[in-house]
Amino acid sequence: MHVDEVETNVALVGRLLAAQFPRWADLPIQPVSSSGTDNALYRLGDEMLVRLPRIHWAVGNVEKEYQWLPRLAPHLPLTISVPLAKGEPGAGYPWPWTVYPWLAGEHSTIDRIADPQQAALDLAGFITALQQIDATDGPPGGRGKPLVLRDEETRQAIAALHGMIDSEAAVAVWETALQAAEWDRAPVWFHGDLLPGNLLFQQGRLCAIIDFGTLGVGDPACDLMVAWNTLPAESRSVFRAALGVDGATWARGRGWALWQALVFIPYYLHTNPVGVGYARRTLAEVLADHQ
Repeated sequence: MHVDEVETNVALVGRLLAAQFPRWADLPIQPVSSSGTDNALYRLGDEMLVRLPRIHWAVGNVEKEYQWLPRLAPHLPLTISVPLAKGEPGAGYPWPWTVYPWLAGEHSTIDRIADPQQAALDLAGFITALQQIDATDGPPGGRGKPLVLRDEETRQAIAALHGMIDSEAAVAVWETALQAAEWDRAPVWFHGDLLPGNLLFQQGRLCAIIDFGTLGVGDPACDLMVAWNTLPAESRSVFRAALGVDGATWARGRGWALWQALVFIPYYLHTNPVGVGYARRTLAEVLADHQ
């Protein structure tokens, strides 16, 4: 997915396990197809997952997740992906990597959620619980900072998508988000990347949240992206009411949803069709919601 990504394969994972975790070296290894962009995934036996950063900007997330997820998990109402072990560079692979438990579940899109209102309540409950955890000494997150820092790349993405999207409407949504009052309260925890590929459902009910690479503390508006990338329009009001979100934070959240979709499409247009499909749908929901 990236010009300068590090290639991985089953043989490499086998060598890493044999050298560092020999107790797992005899388990079968299978590549996992994913629309995720930062990590290569390999199922290890029936109960584990090996996760290797594929691009340099994801390397720092290994230590962050290893340090913080065990602390956050006991306070959250949904299962999260808590690492079992952290590997070191080796066998020709340059970065740290992680072994996680395999979490059962399926991804759902806007048109496949069995009970959208229940999903809205479950997501709001997770976000509320996350925000209530003591954020002292938590890692500052890039997505917890003011949206204006994303202004240049957002406008560049709108220009790159000229003729493919309603550029005028996209600019209007973006400028509304920029004009919203900034977060003026104490920093709180946020996941930062609540996309359809990071939500797991079982029997139609949200059961787990994965991939905390963008975890941090700051303005939690970025976690509202899920209102447009996963929830159908009729359940957004339920989600917003359950969170008690003010107008300015809601506008910033819509701005984050717009930003994520806009920058994703041109970068991954020819390499990640599933992710681009999610982004296109998010964009359509955001623009329709702003009319």
